[in-house]
Formats: sequence, structure tokens, C-alpha cells
Amino acid sequence: MANVIKVIGFMCLIVAIAAVEYRVKRQDDDQDAEDNIEELCKDRPADEYFRLSTDGDCREVVRCTRSGLKQITCPSGLAFDIEKQTCDWKAKVKSCDKKEKPRKVLPILKTDEPICPEGKLSCGNGECVDKELFCNGKPDCKDESDENACTVELDPNRAPDCDTTQCVLPDCFCSADGTRIPGGIEPQNVPQMITITFNGAVNVDNIDLYEDIFNGQRQNPNGCQIRGTYFVSHKYSNYSAIQDLHRKGHEISVFSLTHKDDPNYWTQGTYDDWLAEMAGARLIIERFANITDGSIIGVRAPYLRVGGNKQFEMMADQFFVYDASITASLGRVPIWPYTLYFRMPHKCNGNAHNCPSRSHPVWEIVMNELDRRDDPTFDESLPGCHMVDSCSNIQSGEQFGRLLRHNFNRHYNTNRAPLGLHFHASWLKSKKEYREELIKFIEEMLVRNDVFFVTNLQVIQWMQNPTELNALRDFQEWKEKCDVKGQPYCSLPNACPLTTRELPGETLRLFTCMECPNNYPWILDPTGDGFTTKK
Repeated sequence: MANVIKVIGFMCLIVAIAAVEYRVKRQDDDQDAEDNIEELCKDRPADEYFRLSTDGDCREVVRCTRSGLKQITCPSGLAFDIEKQTCDWKAKVKSCDKKEKPRKVLPILKTDEPICPEGKLSCGNGECVDKELFCNGKPDCKDESDENACTVELDPNRAPDCDTTQCVLPDCFCSADGTRIPGGIEPQNVPQMITITFNGAVNVDNIDLYEDIFNGQRQNPNGCQIRGTYFVSHKYSNYSAIQDLHRKGHEISVFSLTHKDDPNYWTQGTYDDWLAEMAGARLIIERFANITDGSIIGVRAPYLRVGGNKQFEMMADQFFVYDASITASLGRVPIWPYTLYFRMPHKCNGNAHNCPSRSHPVWEIVMNELDRRDDPTFDESLPGCHMVDSCSNIQSGEQFGRLLRHNFNRHYNTNRAPLGLHFHASWLKSKKEYREELIKFIEEMLVRNDVFFVTNLQVIQWMQNPTELNALRDFQEWKEKCDVKGQPYCSLPNACPLTTRELPGETLRLFTCMECPNNYPWILDPTGDGFTTKK
């Protein structure tokens, strides 16, 4: 019996030791995990997503928060692009083998005691360089660190924070978090503006869709026809059709000349690249769609790959009034458009993080992300989507209708910031029910007396002169081109078969009511008159 008691006692001792060892091991594991998180998050921006492993389906990433790592998972069919910092179609994502964005040498900007004389800042290697040389697009430090901390938050020459005593309408509008209503009007007295925008070429593939949506019978509460905004790319565009859209009061803006499919070309584009692409595209539209009223004032970057300060310097020099490429993350309250004289009021989301950091006399018609969830009150959190067609979970007209209505309510029931519905025409044409659902939504909204389908320019016009709902019937800026007059400029456009040395082997048709040019207009020869050779 005594031996049995000894054995039991010995076994209890082993179990007790094992329990202590397990507790110690668990504490050690917890400590290791905490140490590991600390190591992972050291010097990492709070908004940077990264992978813990390259195994799996490329959908899961994490970011650092005060309470630990927060995970997000891209919807099925998408993958997370580490470089773009956003979910995208899996076939387009080339960074599934990368855990994180590459790290660069950073300048030493914050120190207890100044390292450099006044007017100079320290490179990563301790070298002192003039402050104005930081983030100017060309390396001046030997370690090139002066070009590695150039975000909206870090650029030493960045735009100042919003100052509402300095920033006053009609030329300037800002607010600390971007949600303030212009003119201090109460939300219930603000028109809920909805912008319908299309990206890409205008041609026989989509003209019928545009005529169906904007059929001339649908009117805003002020008695004027509803309008859309077209960001036109050049290749395959029918300029007689663009001319007629303009005649009907729609807004024509530019989406680039070449629409090159290398996203880095746009993100890293020089001033001259942006000039040739956007001012060149405008020149072609003005000439071949005969738009002579100076109304082409908006820009959208292909792939929404914003070109940083270079793009906006070019826009200011060329008198472009607004950009419509920057996205704002899905938040509880949407963001109003703003001017870039002062710092943008939200994080640079996606767009390869190349938002403008300097002060620019340009408006930003921000793209508020749409909430893609079927039921926002119950469904788990999902990242928002900027273009309607990037909401990959929308598979039926019924789902699309729910997306339209609950995003409308999100804007309408908060601060009534303009609701942007941004499309590629091919998506709306891919299923008849999508087109039908959009038209049903438009007609449902027009029954109300406080919803207006307007162009991007009309949004800016209202913001420059905020007017309450009860006075909008006489709001002059929205009365221009209220009624469409006249007939199409030509019933049978010229179908010019053209070539250019810049696109060898291709013959492209240019449809225009104007005279045919000698060559197909392209980036080095936007008028199509031919190359000028220097003697």
C-alpha cells in the first residue's frame, strides 16, 4: 500500500512539474509571439498591409494596430497586391511571392537636437542637404534617402493642414476630416448629388447603353435632364459620338491618350509624360469632337494610379480644374470633394500611395469607396470598392440594386457628400439586369425632390456657391444646357482609315465630323498632322 501511495505521489509530482513547464512554455510562447509582433511592426507604417506567409491563396494580409495584428481577407477571386496595397483580380497581382513592400533608406527628419544648420535636413547617412531639395523627384543625398519619405504625412515640403480661416470658397475648400458640408448648410437642406461616370473609349460598343440611361426623358427636380461624366481614352473612340454627348450637356473629361497598361508608367510618370497624355488627349478631343468651349477640365488616371506632385503640377499649368482618381477608404461618413491647397483630409488609400503631398490649386473629386456588403448591419467587414465593377461579389441585378440603395442611404443619412457611381460600360453591358437595375434606381431617386444626377463640374459649381434645396430651381450654374437644342453636328461622320509610325502595322479608324488628319493622332503627334523633324 505504501508503495502504491509513493507511485501516485510521484505521478502527481510529474503532472505538477509538467503543468508548471506547460505554463512556463505557454508564457514563453506568448512572450515570443509578442516579441515577434513587436519585431514585425518596428518602423512599419500603421496603414501598411503585409503577409505573414507566402503560402496559401494570396488573399490574407495583416497590419499593425495598438492591440496587435489586424487581418483582412480579400473576397474570393481576388488577391492582395502588396505593391498597390489593395485587393485586385488575381490574374493582375504579381506580388503573391512577396511578404512586404521593399524597405528604403529614410532621411533623419526627427531628432532631439538639430543635426544640420537651419534650412537643411539630414539624409539617412548624416549628410546635410537643402530642405527644398527633398522630394523634388531627383535624388540629392548620396544614399538617395531625400526621395524616400515623400508621402502626404512625411514630405518636409508638404502642404499645410487645413486652415479654414485661410481656405474660403469659392476658390478653396477643406475640412479637418473631409466630412464637413460646404457653407455650413444643415444636411436636410443639402441636395443629394449623384455622379455617374464612365471610363474608356466611346464607340459603337457602348453608345446604345448611354442613350438608354440618358434618354432625354429623365429630369432632375429642377426640370433639367440628368447628366453624366465621361473620362475618355483615345484609341477606338468615336469622336462624332463624343461631340454629340457634349451637345447633350454631358461632361467630357480625359482618361489619357495611350492608356498604357503598365501601371508603373503612371505612378512614376514624369511631368512631360502627364503633359503628353492628358493635355494631348484634350487636344485630340477638342479638335476631332469640335469641343471649343474650354469645358474639358477634368482628369482621371488610368488604373487610378495617381502620378503624385508631377501630375498635379502639370494640371495646374494646363488649367485642368479637377482630378477624380484618388480613393478614400470606406468609412462611417463619406468625404466631400476638396481643394489641394491644403493637405488632403484622408489617408492615401491604394493608388500605389503616390498622392500629391504639396499644395496645388486643383480640386479633388474624391472617389468614396462603396460598401459592397449584402447586409451592412450583419455582414462581416469587407474592404470597400471604388469602381462598381471592382465589387466582385456583385453577381446579380438584385445584389447590384441592394449595393446602390444602401450606399445611397449611407450618404443621404449622414452628410450628403456626393455619391459617385463609377463604371466601365462593359460591366453594365455584361448582364442586361445590371442596366435595368441602374435605370430602375435612377427613376426611383427622381421621384424624390432632393436627389440630382449631375456632372463632376456641377458638383464643384454647387460647392463654390452652396445653395439650399428650396432655391435650387433657380440655381443658374445648373441651368446651362438645361434643354438640349439642335441636331447632331453631322449625320454621317468621316470614317478615316489612318496609320501612324508610332503604332506600326495598325490601321485604325477615326470617326469624326471634322476633316480627316494625315495620320492617326498619337502621343508624339496628337494633331495627326505629321511629325515635325528638326533640321
